Amino acid sequence: FPSSLGLLIPRCRESMANSASGMAVNDECKLKFLELKAKRNFRFIVFKIDEKIQQVTVEKLGRPDESYDDFTACFPPNECRYAVFDFDFVTDENCQKSKIFFIAWSPDSSKVRSKMLYASSKDRFKRELDGIQVELQATDPSEMSIDIVKGRAL
Repeated sequence: FPSSLGLLIPRCRESMANSASGMAVNDECKLKFLELKAKRNFRFIVFKIDEKIQQVTVEKLGRPDESYDDFTACFPPNECRYAVFDFDFVTDENCQKSKIFFIAWSPDSSKVRSKMLYASSKDRFKRELDGIQVELQATDPSEMSIDIVKGRAL
Protein backbone atom coordinates (compact mmCIF):
# COMPACT_ATOMS: atom_id res chain seq x y z
CA PHE A 1 0.00 0.00 0.00
CA PRO A 2 2.66 2.65 0.85
CA SER A 3 4.60 1.84 -2.34
CA SER A 4 1.53 2.36 -4.51
CA LEU A 5 1.05 5.79 -2.89
CA GLY A 6 4.65 6.64 -3.72
CA LEU A 7 3.95 5.95 -7.38
CA LEU A 8 0.91 8.20 -7.47
CA ILE A 9 2.57 11.29 -6.05
CA PRO A 10 5.19 11.86 -8.79
CA ARG A 11 2.57 11.41 -11.51
CA CYS A 12 0.36 14.06 -9.92
CA ARG A 13 3.24 16.48 -9.64
CA GLU A 14 4.18 15.92 -13.27
CA SER A 15 0.68 16.57 -14.65
CA MET A 16 0.33 19.74 -12.57
CA ALA A 17 3.63 21.08 -13.93
CA ASN A 18 2.50 20.42 -17.49
CA SER A 19 -0.89 22.06 -17.05
CA ALA A 20 0.70 25.19 -15.57
CA SER A 21 2.87 25.67 -18.63
CA GLY A 22 0.65 23.98 -21.19
CA MET A 23 0.66 26.95 -23.54
CA ALA A 24 2.11 26.08 -26.95
CA VAL A 25 4.28 28.61 -28.74
CA ASN A 26 3.50 29.23 -32.38
CA ASP A 27 6.60 28.74 -34.59
CA GLU A 28 6.11 32.23 -36.04
CA CYS A 29 6.96 33.68 -32.59
CA LYS A 30 10.40 32.07 -32.64
CA LEU A 31 11.04 32.81 -36.33
CA LYS A 32 10.16 36.50 -36.04
CA PHE A 33 12.21 36.82 -32.85
CA LEU A 34 15.24 35.35 -34.66
CA GLU A 35 14.72 37.88 -37.46
CA LEU A 36 14.58 40.72 -34.92
CA LYS A 37 17.74 39.46 -33.22
CA ALA A 38 19.85 38.51 -36.24
CA LYS A 39 18.61 40.65 -39.12
CA ARG A 40 17.04 43.52 -37.16
CA ASN A 41 14.01 43.38 -39.49
CA PHE A 42 11.77 44.55 -36.66
CA ARG A 43 12.06 47.07 -33.82
CA PHE A 44 9.57 45.14 -31.68
CA ILE A 45 7.15 42.23 -31.55
CA VAL A 46 3.93 42.07 -29.53
CA PHE A 47 2.69 38.58 -28.62
CA LYS A 48 -0.78 37.52 -27.55
CA ILE A 49 -2.12 34.31 -26.00
CA ASP A 50 -4.92 32.93 -28.17
CA GLU A 51 -6.98 31.09 -25.56
CA LYS A 52 -9.08 29.23 -28.15
CA ILE A 53 -6.06 27.38 -29.55
CA GLN A 54 -3.97 27.57 -26.33
CA GLN A 55 -1.07 29.17 -28.15
CA VAL A 56 1.13 32.26 -27.98
CA THR A 57 0.93 34.05 -31.34
CA VAL A 58 2.42 37.16 -32.97
CA GLU A 59 0.01 40.09 -32.77
CA LYS A 60 2.10 42.95 -34.18
CA LEU A 61 5.50 43.47 -35.79
CA GLY A 62 7.11 46.90 -35.45
CA ARG A 63 9.08 48.26 -38.41
CA PRO A 64 12.76 49.11 -37.76
CA ASP A 65 11.99 52.86 -37.97
CA GLU A 66 9.22 52.76 -35.34
CA SER A 67 9.83 54.44 -32.00
CA TYR A 68 9.44 53.36 -28.40
CA ASP A 69 6.23 55.44 -28.28
CA ASP A 70 4.88 53.49 -31.27
CA PHE A 71 5.71 50.32 -29.34
CA THR A 72 3.98 51.30 -26.08
CA ALA A 73 0.92 52.48 -28.04
CA CYS A 74 0.38 48.83 -29.12
CA PHE A 75 -0.47 47.66 -25.60
CA PRO A 76 -4.22 47.39 -24.96
CA PRO A 77 -5.20 49.14 -21.71
CA ASN A 78 -7.28 46.20 -20.40
CA GLU A 79 -5.50 43.10 -21.77
CA CYS A 80 -2.24 41.32 -21.03
CA ARG A 81 0.52 40.91 -23.61
CA TYR A 82 4.13 39.81 -23.95
CA ALA A 83 6.50 41.85 -26.08
CA VAL A 84 10.12 42.22 -27.08
CA PHE A 85 11.78 45.50 -27.97
CA ASP A 86 15.21 45.98 -29.55
CA PHE A 87 16.51 49.04 -27.71
CA ASP A 88 19.43 51.01 -29.21
CA PHE A 89 21.48 53.23 -26.92
CA VAL A 90 24.88 54.85 -26.48
CA THR A 91 26.98 53.93 -23.43
CA ASP A 92 28.87 56.43 -21.26
CA GLU A 93 31.99 55.41 -23.23
CA ASN A 94 30.15 56.53 -26.41
CA CYS A 95 29.65 52.99 -27.75
CA GLN A 96 26.57 52.21 -29.83
CA LYS A 97 24.80 49.16 -28.32
CA SER A 98 21.46 47.44 -28.29
CA LYS A 99 19.65 45.22 -25.81
CA ILE A 100 16.58 43.08 -26.30
CA PHE A 101 13.95 43.73 -23.66
CA PHE A 102 11.18 41.30 -22.77
CA ILE A 103 8.10 43.03 -21.36
CA ALA A 104 5.29 41.26 -19.56
CA TRP A 105 2.32 43.65 -19.72
CA SER A 106 -0.36 42.85 -17.16
CA PRO A 107 -2.56 45.89 -16.46
CA ASP A 108 -4.51 45.93 -13.21
CA SER A 109 -7.73 46.33 -15.20
CA SER A 110 -7.28 43.06 -17.14
CA LYS A 111 -9.24 39.95 -16.16
CA VAL A 112 -7.83 37.87 -13.29
CA ARG A 113 -7.94 34.72 -15.44
CA SER A 114 -5.90 36.44 -18.14
CA LYS A 115 -3.32 37.71 -15.64
CA MET A 116 -2.94 34.20 -14.23
CA LEU A 117 -2.60 32.66 -17.69
CA TYR A 118 0.09 35.13 -18.76
CA ALA A 119 1.94 34.81 -15.44
CA SER A 120 1.97 30.99 -15.53
CA SER A 121 3.09 30.82 -19.18
CA LYS A 122 5.71 33.59 -19.09
CA ASP A 123 8.85 31.67 -18.12
CA ARG A 124 8.30 28.89 -20.61
CA PHE A 125 7.59 31.37 -23.39
CA LYS A 126 10.63 33.46 -22.50
CA ARG A 127 12.85 30.36 -22.70
CA GLU A 128 11.76 29.90 -26.33
CA LEU A 129 13.19 33.32 -27.18
CA ASP A 130 16.92 32.88 -26.82
CA GLY A 131 18.71 36.22 -26.53
CA ILE A 132 16.57 38.29 -24.18
CA GLN A 133 18.80 40.48 -22.04
CA VAL A 134 16.45 42.45 -19.79
CA GLU A 135 12.98 41.68 -18.45
CA LEU A 136 10.40 44.22 -17.32
CA GLN A 137 7.06 43.57 -15.65
CA ALA A 138 4.54 46.37 -16.13
CA THR A 139 1.03 46.91 -14.80
CA ASP A 140 0.73 50.48 -16.07
CA PRO A 141 2.62 52.54 -18.71
CA SER A 142 4.77 54.37 -16.14
CA GLU A 143 6.46 51.07 -15.22
CA MET A 144 7.88 50.74 -18.73
CA SER A 145 8.66 54.38 -19.49
CA ILE A 146 11.62 55.15 -21.75
CA ASP A 147 13.56 56.38 -18.69
CA ILE A 148 13.13 53.01 -16.95
CA VAL A 149 14.23 51.20 -20.12
CA LYS A 150 17.31 53.44 -20.45
CA GLY A 151 18.14 52.88 -16.79
CA ARG A 152 17.90 49.09 -17.15
CA ALA A 153 19.92 49.07 -20.39
CA LEU A 154 23.01 50.79 -19.01
